[in-house]
Amino acid sequence: MSAARRCCPPRALSELFACRLRNTGIPQIPCRFVHLYHVANNRLITFQYFNFLKRMYVTQWNNDLSQQAKPKSDSIVSPFHELQQLDQERKVVHKISPVSPVHQLRSETSSRNELREMKSAAETEDSVIPVGAESKEDRQWKEMKLRLDDLPGILARLSKIKLTALVVSTTSAGFAMAPVPFELTCFLLASLGTGLASCAANSINQFFEVPFDSNMNRTKNRPLVRGQISPLLAVCFAASCGIPGIALLTLGVNPLTGALGAFNIFLYTCCYTPLKRMSIANTWVGAVVGAIPPMMGWTAATGSLDAGALLLGGILYSWQFPHFNALSWGLREDYSRGGYCMMSVTHPGLCRRVALRHCLALIGLSTVAPILDITTWTFPIISLPINLYISYLGFRFYRAADRSSSRKLFFCSLWHLPMLLLVMFTCKKSVLEKEDKGDLPGGSHETAMEIRLP
Repeated sequence: MSAARRCCPPRALSELFACRLRNTGIPQIPCRFVHLYHVANNRLITFQYFNFLKRMYVTQWNNDLSQQAKPKSDSIVSPFHELQQLDQERKVVHKISPVSPVHQLRSETSSRNELREMKSAAETEDSVIPVGAESKEDRQWKEMKLRLDDLPGILARLSKIKLTALVVSTTSAGFAMAPVPFELTCFLLASLGTGLASCAANSINQFFEVPFDSNMNRTKNRPLVRGQISPLLAVCFAASCGIPGIALLTLGVNPLTGALGAFNIFLYTCCYTPLKRMSIANTWVGAVVGAIPPMMGWTAATGSLDAGALLLGGILYSWQFPHFNALSWGLREDYSRGGYCMMSVTHPGLCRRVALRHCLALIGLSTVAPILDITTWTFPIISLPINLYISYLGFRFYRAADRSSSRKLFFCSLWHLPMLLLVMFTCKKSVLEKEDKGDLPGGSHETAMEIRLP
């Protein structure tokens, strides 16, 4: 009995402890924690909620932590300044409105006065919608309306009037250098016929090159490219110049000069023009085209194609290489965009060498003139400085190969040719000297006697 009582207390204590736990409700504590979690979750009492309460408490009771940077203050502009600025904007809109439609973004916070002024400006200076509609039409290709007042200027640009004037001047130089008496009627007919033939050739050239000229900055404003005249009108103008021009040269001067004029038109339009997109040989063919006009002037005066005509043609032939090669050097980007095969684009080294060679060739051709009994021996001496100068610029262009040297050579060629022809004319042998030697071509003793008479 005593042993049972000794073992009983531990068991009795454990039973008492378990009974105490049941009485106090401690086993229900985990269930209560779960219940509290659900209640808290239903009432949105989460960690984010406590964090939000913490931030609210900090911003309310600690103003230093609320915002460290000050907000940028809005600039206060006077109403008078706003009106001046709006006035300037209206002026700018008025200036650019003919070029392109004006699109301006208006914010929702703009004032009513500003909207009223913009509406009034739109009413007085044309609305935005018609301008946009016109700009879309302007972007589309259409033939421009031709006015009779603009027709002479358009035809002058179509015929390349400056190039035609150069051609006529070289023809006149060839006529003046011929060792025969001067005839005014023949001179005028030869000049007029050559000018008409040049206008026809240039017009046909522009007719063929419209799609290529439109890609070049130098030629994109030509009449046919801009649509100022129709292609049919350009062809009719070329025919109305070419046919009377060749008729004047053939019937009014002589058949040889007319044949040279017709051959030059064919060479320029049917050989040189297509070759510009095929081979660099177009430069040599174009030089032949430029060498024929002084020969036409010589044949118009003498009726024969002799050594003097060939010498003048050779001078014009050699002069064109430094002139054109220097010009094309600064237009390489344009020629490449247009699809033209030029020496300056495909063979830049050859372009510079050829220009230098023909600058030196001008010295040799000037020396040949007195040997052929065309000028006196003073001509190669007087012409030597200008020939040496253009040769020096040609050498600089060959060595430097830049735009500056090419530009100097080009501008030198513009005054070199008329200066050389003028010096050549002043050193020309007179008709009396030719008659004394018996070398007067196409003339007789009576003609020389008429020149001697007062």
